[in-house]
Amino acid sequence: MSRFLMTLGIVLFIAGLIWPVLQKAGLGRLPGDFVIERENFRLYLPLGTSVLISALVTAVLWWLNR
Repeated sequence: MSRFLMTLGIVLFIAGLIWPVLQKAGLGRLPGDFVIERENFRLYLPLGTSVLISALVTAVLWWLNR
């Protein structure tokens, strides 16, 4: 459990460092990312980005467990 938490912490740290680069590359504005804007209200649903990140994390974890 401690190994998993340490790995998760390192991954989150690295993701935080490269997040500005990923935003400039278009991550967060993919097809399937919905933005609903009304008066005094904004809802952002990053479904496309979530699916992409989930697939990448799944592939990396699968590769590490082989």
